[in-house]
Amino acid sequence: MTERIDPRTNDLSRRDFLGAAAGLTLALTVVPDPLAILGEDRSGAAVAEGALSPNVWLTIATDGTITIVSPAAEMGQGTFTTLPAIIADELDADWAKVKPVFPPEWNERKFGNPGYDNYAFQTSASFATRGYFKAMRVAGAQARRVLIDAVAAKWGVPAQELSTEPSVVVHKAANRRISYGEIAAFAKAPAELPKIEDKGLKTPANFRYIGKDLPRVEVPLKVTGAAKYGIDAQVPGMVYAAVLQSPYPGGRPETVDETRARQVKGITHIVKLPEGIGVVGTSVEATQAAKNLLKVTWSDAPGAHHDSERALEEFAAIARDKSREGVPYESAGDARAAMRDAVKIYRGEYRTRYVYHAQMEPMNATAAVSPDGKSVEIWTGTQGPTSLHNQVARLLGIDRANITLHQHFLGGGYGRRSQQEAVIDAVRLAKAVGKPVKLIWTREDDVTGGKFRPMTAHHIEAGFDASGKLVAWHHRVVAESVAAYTSIANGAPPPRLDRVVMKGSPIPQYPIPNKLAEHVIETRGARLAAFRGVGNAYNAFAAESLLDEIAKDRGLDPIAFRLTLSEGQPRMQTLLRAVAEMSDWKRPRDGRGLGVGTMVKDDTLAAGVAEVSVDHLTGKIKVHNFWAAIDPGLAVQPRNVAAQTEGSIIYALGHVLREKITIKNGRVLESNYTDYEVTRMSDVPNIEVKVVSTDNPPTGAGEDGVPVVACAVGNAIAALTGVRLRELPFAPERVRGALGA
Repeated sequence: MTERIDPRTNDLSRRDFLGAAAGLTLALTVVPDPLAILGEDRSGAAVAEGALSPNVWLTIATDGTITIVSPAAEMGQGTFTTLPAIIADELDADWAKVKPVFPPEWNERKFGNPGYDNYAFQTSASFATRGYFKAMRVAGAQARRVLIDAVAAKWGVPAQELSTEPSVVVHKAANRRISYGEIAAFAKAPAELPKIEDKGLKTPANFRYIGKDLPRVEVPLKVTGAAKYGIDAQVPGMVYAAVLQSPYPGGRPETVDETRARQVKGITHIVKLPEGIGVVGTSVEATQAAKNLLKVTWSDAPGAHHDSERALEEFAAIARDKSREGVPYESAGDARAAMRDAVKIYRGEYRTRYVYHAQMEPMNATAAVSPDGKSVEIWTGTQGPTSLHNQVARLLGIDRANITLHQHFLGGGYGRRSQQEAVIDAVRLAKAVGKPVKLIWTREDDVTGGKFRPMTAHHIEAGFDASGKLVAWHHRVVAESVAAYTSIANGAPPPRLDRVVMKGSPIPQYPIPNKLAEHVIETRGARLAAFRGVGNAYNAFAAESLLDEIAKDRGLDPIAFRLTLSEGQPRMQTLLRAVAEMSDWKRPRDGRGLGVGTMVKDDTLAAGVAEVSVDHLTGKIKVHNFWAAIDPGLAVQPRNVAAQTEGSIIYALGHVLREKITIKNGRVLESNYTDYEVTRMSDVPNIEVKVVSTDNPPTGAGEDGVPVVACAVGNAIAALTGVRLRELPFAPERVRGALGA
């Protein structure tokens, strides 16, 4: 695999990377002392005596160490480097002296994401850099001004005569220099912080770290095994727990036969939970063994009757039945009227199955409830500290101030760790047994009790006028509501509009004058959650598949057709031209086909081209190459953007090739990676990523490779075989059937 990054870094091939292993070792050491970055609880460092805290975001010690708060969850996407680098740049800090920490307190008004209306702690939707960017720049600039003002007062010189170099204030006229650590020994934070206007921030030409590449701060911890995840938490006196969950939402344990489970050595408690049975004991092995020996009958619930195969057929029928109106998502003009007047209408139907997050670290949490039940400590890795605090406070009937969260690194999130059920059950069990409890799910628990990307059916119509212009677009999505499911879990009323499901459905990259996207909400009782790529993943698959069908019918090159459709959208046109050049689009291939796909998500744009072959005998699809170009606005760390894009492409390949969750009588039929086949190493193609950093504000990049994979691969298969695959995943048996093999 290779990565191409533009414009701020030189191209780097993965082969060159592997060939420079010795260089890698050096690169990993040019960071702050990795073992000193985080303490065991990693909840921020106390301010040392004599240290200076110019604002809540950072502390400068007299030895020059600069502790910077990084409030987003670190789940492998690199925010523990990117966010501190933003502050460090405006502060003009020496990066080698920077020590990132998680917030010392989970106070939304101090450290919450300004991009959310309620300043929530929530790491999702690629919103960390986008939401914190301006606030962190201002915080760094404020701190730099405090340092300069303190030196100006001490030296008796005008502040405007002073400048900074990394961690040093300089008075060039007098040839005097003083380090930030020395300043911390005498400076005091003012009662009112300096006001920083936009003109007081650095210009891009003066960025030291923003737009450049820094080694990821947490990577050495992972390489050495020093990184601590929630599953690593150890608390004195703790016991272990497993939970036998209801096989479907809303199922309550009615009868419980504990006889055989009680016979397992080390089992101390068996506790009935609202939707499960908790087993507590002295070891992981004992609790898991006893859990599997429980015999439980469950109460009825709507989800108990869910059959995903039957429901998908029903969804498809509902999608094409336009008498059943949905909830409008985004619209322009009058799509229905324009469609009635169209001289040519194309229609397409597409489907996608449930898929599982498949994060590496199964769900887990450790909790200790005080004897009086009025306070609790929690050790876990979560994407949603705000929702965790709210749900635990509601559960125990306590104030949020009495909850202590020890945030850990996340062994993968993808939206799954925005959900708190493992935390809630750990708290329930800790309260019940009067000891700290460490709850661990097995992989089987995690698959069968997962909260999935919703199953969807799509009906799209595209109308052309007499001049051959695409003038009308109507996209109907039939799916359950993720927003309703998660809102109810958080104790909030369900919203009418589900942005998680509908993202990307009105294809914003193409300025069609009359567009309508609508969500026809069906409820089947599945467990749901936001998922990496959210609605863009399946909405792009449906929309871009139909566009390819239209291009073929009209005898147009697929990229040329998209360039015409995207007139007036120069950012998208740049990406389309980039992937055409990267893939050598016009070059004929023997036995292989090329397909293109695009997407826009929250102002991040991406385009991709896949090169595939198909084994007609086995139905197996092989993706040989994937070229992607991404415009995330200003790429704060370009190489990290490329890495995230590459990772999301690999992640999505599994959803495209094989991954699906099947539900029968409310029960998930898959159980582990033996029957839920994620991307294997043998599936991974050569991948090249081009990052096009632009003058627009940062817009996120953690999930934007996902949506372009299904459409590019599907379009490549159609170009190669002449057969359109309309349902994900493109499993071998489905491919064989489509090809008549």
